[in-house]
Amino acid sequence: MLEIIATNLTDVKDAERYGADRIELSPAMSELGITPSYGLIQAAVESVRIPINVIIRPHSQSFVYNADDLEVMKRDIKMVKKLGANGIVVGALTKEGAVDIEFISNLLEVADGLEVTIHRAFDFSRNQIEALESLKQVPEITTILTAGGNYNAPEAVEQINELIDMASRTHLSIMVGHGLRVDSFEKFFQSTKPDFVHFGSGARKNDSFDYGLDETKIKTIKEIIAST
Repeated sequence: MLEIIATNLTDVKDAERYGADRIELSPAMSELGITPSYGLIQAAVESVRIPINVIIRPHSQSFVYNADDLEVMKRDIKMVKKLGANGIVVGALTKEGAVDIEFISNLLEVADGLEVTIHRAFDFSRNQIEALESLKQVPEITTILTAGGNYNAPEAVEQINELIDMASRTHLSIMVGHGLRVDSFEKFFQSTKPDFVHFGSGARKNDSFDYGLDETKIKTIKEIIAST
């Protein structure tokens, strides 16, 4: 499956038209993504048939959240559910750098029925193996997005393969993203073969979020996935 980051409604429509299997709706990628507006979520869901997963991130200060953040994020999750999106993309860390299972579990109290992806907060945790072991405790979580650490994914093939192997014995799937580029993707994909692939700037003109999605790049990515 190929997931594409969409930052606005035009991206959403183009992603479906160019062949994406799923969308992560995540504006403000210069800040690693911020919760989109009510209007954008609603328009996106109404405009396409492919699944849309919505990032729930109230600010870009860090991945460590307090009680006020929890209240806002719960309200946003309820909104996402009401508007008919497929799922949510969440994550949280403790001050010590561990995955904050208690905080995430509190979020998921209002996410019943939504698909749940853990975003790249996972890559900023103090230890990814420890983090995956913790996330195994939460059955509502379906997917972990990772680049194998605070790297570009092609730099962390060994770590990614270890995570894929660990997750294969659980209810979790690994989705690889960050730093993927079309010209090196085939070699990377052959070396890892993750459950899901996640493209952001690498699926855009000039490899930049300043530009729109590139139809040729997305079709090439899909062809590589299909043929490998």
